[in-house]
Amino acid sequence: MSATVGYRWLVVPSGEEPSRDLVGGKAWSLWRMRSLGLRVPPAFVVTTEACTAYFENGSLPDGLVDELADGIRLLEEELGRSFGGDPGVVSGNGRHSDHSRAQGPLLVSVRSGAAVSMPGMMDTILDLGITDSVEAALAAETGDADFAAEVHRRFTGFYGRLVLGCTEELDDLPDTAAVRAAVLEDTGDQVPADPWEQLHQAVAAVFASSRSRRAVAYRRHYGIPDDLGTAVTVQAMVFGNLDASSGTGVLFSRSPVTGAREPYGEYLQQGQGEDVVSGRVTPKPLSHLASQAPDVHAELLRAADCLDREGRDAQDIEFTVQRGELFLLQSRPAKRTARAAVRIAVALVDEGAITPAEAVRRVTADQARALLRPTLQEGVTAEVLASGTPASPGVMSGIAVATPEEAQQTPGSILVRRSTCPDDVHGMIAALGVVTEQGGATSHAAVVSRALDTACVVGCGAGTVEKLVGRTITVDATTGRVYEGTLPTTAATEDNDDDLARLAEWAAAESPISVTGAAEGGFDAGAVPAEEVGDGVPTIPPGTRTVRGAVFATSEGVRAALDAGVEVIVADHRLPVLLAAIDQAGGQR
Repeated sequence: MSATVGYRWLVVPSGEEPSRDLVGGKAWSLWRMRSLGLRVPPAFVVTTEACTAYFENGSLPDGLVDELADGIRLLEEELGRSFGGDPGVVSGNGRHSDHSRAQGPLLVSVRSGAAVSMPGMMDTILDLGITDSVEAALAAETGDADFAAEVHRRFTGFYGRLVLGCTEELDDLPDTAAVRAAVLEDTGDQVPADPWEQLHQAVAAVFASSRSRRAVAYRRHYGIPDDLGTAVTVQAMVFGNLDASSGTGVLFSRSPVTGAREPYGEYLQQGQGEDVVSGRVTPKPLSHLASQAPDVHAELLRAADCLDREGRDAQDIEFTVQRGELFLLQSRPAKRTARAAVRIAVALVDEGAITPAEAVRRVTADQARALLRPTLQEGVTAEVLASGTPASPGVMSGIAVATPEEAQQTPGSILVRRSTCPDDVHGMIAALGVVTEQGGATSHAAVVSRALDTACVVGCGAGTVEKLVGRTITVDATTGRVYEGTLPTTAATEDNDDDLARLAEWAAAESPISVTGAAEGGFDAGAVPAEEVGDGVPTIPPGTRTVRGAVFATSEGVRAALDAGVEVIVADHRLPVLLAAIDQAGGQR
């Protein structure tokens, strides 16, 4: 995809590599996959510059409506389909489509995509372009009126929630008429019958979602600039819910939990991607696709291996199968647990994909600290209150709370939900652990918890919230069990873990400061009276060569030591301090 002469706000397909800052990571990944010869539904992109202009003006920038019409025309020409469903329909810029024969309807997804990956934080609207007449055309083309009706019902729900702001539960309503009525009653607005109005308002809604509470909380947690904005990818729909030979799934080229070099993922037959990531439906292991469609499964694994090698990193790949044909929708570096981050970094060095210097910049100090966190002591017994799928490892104890607001107000709590959604992110950030009744290893709760390195168990079954809330529990997200009470733990060390030991050796060679487990003399922060400590870090006397104390195992303490010209930090765990020093010295991740 590359900016085409005449377009101010759009990027359309071409052979040139686009700017990630301009088109966002999602659209950049589409260009990358297409350039590798992989099958990708065609798309065009509304740029991040258009998002900036939207917030400056409070509306879609001048000229974007005409450019959207041109982008849709390009999709129509490539696919031989018609947006709006009827040949000769007047397009959004007043031009007439010129089709010489009847064509099937074109539906599109309207997908967010910032330059920095923010999975699940912004909105995506599927099946856009459907109307009563388009539903009839889709039913005629597929021979399945129930499928066409379900597409219409789903779109109406997407639009009602994400564009019109409906707060009612819409997923269980039986048909489009019921969803329309619920949206109208809750918001006072109706879903437009004009597909062009649907498109314009959907693009604006995706722009607006970049400043939602959940997106702001995510950016603040990760130090991402708050004016980042988002691009909007408009992509031709493929339907995983079309028939029994269709489906949707997520594949990781390496395990995001352990880092093992093996495919890890889930597949939902006759479903759409939103069904998987929402956690409302628990999909089956990827082996289900292998048994149902071995050729498709083999093609998917070849694509995953290609993307892993080309990207020199573990990939998180979204895909859809439509009537036995595989389509790739996105590939991005996978969010991973601390254990997986270390294992993958070391493995990539062994494979010759990256250097040791790159490896130490693939693992953060916080991830190293997380990996050195306690695990349950062997032989400990306690009542198992719930069990599910381990989605993000770790052991945490705390009181179980039911809402993200309670998690924020209750330090050291465990958030227990039926399933999580982007609006729960502020509570997931505050909680020590997350437990859900529904969802699998690629659900929203699982993906966000791995990004946060928060202990998470998903798919514990109905009644889990009622059973756990208010009790003190221990979440063992390595085994997927939730226990009664607070249980004793044990901790790993750098000495008994080969991956940690190798990473620490490489980090020592890159670090601007030495870290040792024992040293004589030096400045001891633990001996400084509390009233003499400012901003959490005591003043280091001029000329100090060695410092000790828990504060110097923190990123703030490491920064203070470097600023004071310290040469040696004494710490129980070397690796987190070394990684923090490399980062403070300017290492880029």
